[in-house]
Amino acid sequence: MSISFPNASRSFDAARRSVSFWGYDSTFEFTFHIGEDALRRLNPDIRGDESSLLGVFDANRGRIQAAAGVAYGRGRQSSYRLAASDI
Repeated sequence: MSISFPNASRSFDAARRSVSFWGYDSTFEFTFHIGEDALRRLNPDIRGDESSLLGVFDANRGRIQAAAGVAYGRGRQSSYRLAASDI
């Protein structure tokens, strides 16, 4: 199982207090969510607003995608939620 992240799109999900992004394994698309707790682990001083959370995601995209790859490697799911412990 190998996942890639060719789509740079990401979006803020206010209800989940997370940033959503997508990975692909062949023709299959998988949704990932990284919670505010995990983003705060990457930058403890951020404000909790959309712009700040997206900025932390953008600044740490490689690290977040690596954690997403590890989560994906544990087994296929329809979506994945990355927590602070995953970072």
